[in-house]
Amino acid sequence: MVKRLAKCVREFKKPAILTLIFIVGESIIETLIPFITADLVNRIKNGVAMNEVVKTGGLLAIMAVISLICGAIAAATCAKASAGFARNLRHDIFRKIQSYTFENIDKFSSSSLVTRMTTDVSNVQMSFMMIIRTAIRSPLMLIFSIIMAYVMGGALATAFVIVVPVLAFGLIMISRKAMPAFRRVFKKYDTLNESIEENVRGMRVVKGFSRENYEKQKFENAAEDIRKDFTKAERIVALNTPLMQICLYFNMVFVLFVGSKMTVESMGQTVDVGQISAMLTYGMQILMSLMMLSMIYVMITMSSESMKRICEVLEEEPALTNPKNPVTNVPDGSIDFCDVSFKYSKHAEKYALFDIDLHIDSGMTVGIIGGTGSSKSTLVQLIPRLYDVTQGSVKVGGIDVRNYDIESLRSSVAMVLQKNLLFSGTIKENLRWGNAEATDEEIIEACKLAQADEFVMSFPDGYDTKIEQGGTNVSGGQKQRLCIARALLKKPKILILDDSTSAVDTKTDAMIRKGFASYIPETTKIIIAQRISSVQDADMIIVMDNGKISDIGKHDELLKSSEIYREVYQQQTNGGDDNE
Repeated sequence: MVKRLAKCVREFKKPAILTLIFIVGESIIETLIPFITADLVNRIKNGVAMNEVVKTGGLLAIMAVISLICGAIAAATCAKASAGFARNLRHDIFRKIQSYTFENIDKFSSSSLVTRMTTDVSNVQMSFMMIIRTAIRSPLMLIFSIIMAYVMGGALATAFVIVVPVLAFGLIMISRKAMPAFRRVFKKYDTLNESIEENVRGMRVVKGFSRENYEKQKFENAAEDIRKDFTKAERIVALNTPLMQICLYFNMVFVLFVGSKMTVESMGQTVDVGQISAMLTYGMQILMSLMMLSMIYVMITMSSESMKRICEVLEEEPALTNPKNPVTNVPDGSIDFCDVSFKYSKHAEKYALFDIDLHIDSGMTVGIIGGTGSSKSTLVQLIPRLYDVTQGSVKVGGIDVRNYDIESLRSSVAMVLQKNLLFSGTIKENLRWGNAEATDEEIIEACKLAQADEFVMSFPDGYDTKIEQGGTNVSGGQKQRLCIARALLKKPKILILDDSTSAVDTKTDAMIRKGFASYIPETTKIIIAQRISSVQDADMIIVMDNGKISDIGKHDELLKSSEIYREVYQQQTNGGDDNE
């Protein structure tokens, strides 16, 4: 896990190493200053020339300045290294998520992925910063201070034999007690973020059903749950301070009492005032180093759960990968389903699709009709290889989709969903997702074919109108038409419309389909629809029922041969849907 995360340091190795170097310099100087100070105190007591005092004082001032400079440089390089490490880590996580298939994303909830890229990365960044700075400085200060304490104090250093093990044991026990609560918190962050995400996305539904109070209570419960765990953990960690103070005061009393006694009895020959002063300073340094090490231990243990969660994302292998020698050119838009059966998970008991045999010629217009849950969308998702078939094969242009380079295949297939997404930015920028090189004239032409130009030009800024996040400032029908225009700009070999005209009237729907015939005549067009009028002129209509193809034919043929199709047609025509 550590090796995997260490790879994210990359170009920030130099500032990380510089931090270590300057921390070592700072630690050495800080432990030498009390030694020189103690020697100066003893020399002043014994009588020394003023110029010697000035020289030693100047040396101490220079050492203090050098220590300060080392500390400042270490702080700057540490900040650069830790911030860069976090940037690389987020970059690697985001890049990895982009390679995920739907199957991988289903494994991690979207709220969990957001938590891992934000809260978890921040925790790991904090640990990295402490490791390259505090986790180096504290052990060095501890070792140097103990060595110098024995050099300066001799028998007085016995105090540390008592204090250090007691403090170390106490800090470890406190940390172990706090860790379970910290670990629980990170899992609960996912639940909290999921509640926020769900609420924001479904705000219209929440307000429509007046469920604001329910959602508030739901959020408060999740937040309160996290507060309780954090409070419990922090209450335990707070015991560090009194334990530290007990050990500190014990050390001070021991050094002052025993040191004073030894100074008086030996007349300053064994231990003198300077040594006592140095021992108090070294004692403070030793105990503070132990205190910092305990905090590092708490932080690293707390962030170890974050490290684990991040590594889960980085080490997750995409369910779909390119073959060794992928095909990069899609010959045409013909589609073949050969004995296809599919289920979303290897562990699923029921197949979503089974026994699918189907041939679609390039350039055909194909309609797909079926009730909710009949797996219409599942069928078309196999074409751009959003999922792999469980049994059988799907071919595009006569080649198994598993033999294509995934990017090349998907570049030749455009999908327009019922709830397609618009991104923050202008209308023009959103449309160029279909073709980054599209000219303004091509954009306008695509919008006219998708029946979007009229409402776009009604905005004061026209095609430069800003789209808010998620496209909340345009209606459902407007959003669908913009998404269709975006797909048209791609000029794909296969165009899939997954109930993507459900929010427009039948007249507009008919005009859009008419535009397809003139703009992309050689493109295979697959239209999933609930309205018979959207598919009745198709070259082929597929009737889906419970994951199987129930019937295939043209409109007139299906009216005679398909009970399901005839029933849907009669319900819609009797209800006047096609006569509007």
